[in-house]
Amino acid sequence: MKRLIVLVASVFMLQACDDGDITLESFNFDSVNIQECPDNNLIFKINGDEMLLLNIPASSFANVETPDGSPRIVNVSSTDQIIYRIYSGNVTDDSVCNLIPPATPNVQQEWNANGGTIEIITDALYDTDGITITGYTHNIKFKNVNFSNSSNSFSFTEYIFGNYETDL
Repeated sequence: MKRLIVLVASVFMLQACDDGDITLESFNFDSVNIQECPDNNLIFKINGDEMLLLNIPASSFANVETPDGSPRIVNVSSTDQIIYRIYSGNVTDDSVCNLIPPATPNVQQEWNANGGTIEIITDALYDTDGITITGYTHNIKFKNVNFSNSSNSFSFTEYIFGNYETDL
């Protein structure tokens, strides 16, 4: 009988537990390429109805190789931004690159990064001759970045945004 009471009490306690509908947000843009807006400093990744935007000065992507172990560091701030958005439908580059964005899809949720750094390691890209530089690749990594909005937040100790290529 005691076992039955313990079992019933355990089931009741599990059913009565309310987690407050807390959701831990995260994202995965590993399999998508970096895109850019030609008329502003935005680079971004799109994955269906999600977008991860990086708004930092073009000078952060200087066509100069960084020394080994010494990445360029950009501190996340209100002007050097990382923004994660979820839209009401599949999103395209028109949603951020046009002067007047399309009416749909709409931004449903947005998280802004606060704190942390953006590390950029720049390497030269060489022609097949191995001598002529044709451009540069910038490996972008987020370190200790916290994303938040009015209802919740989530963090990354390290997140590899990917490689962004620039021409000469």
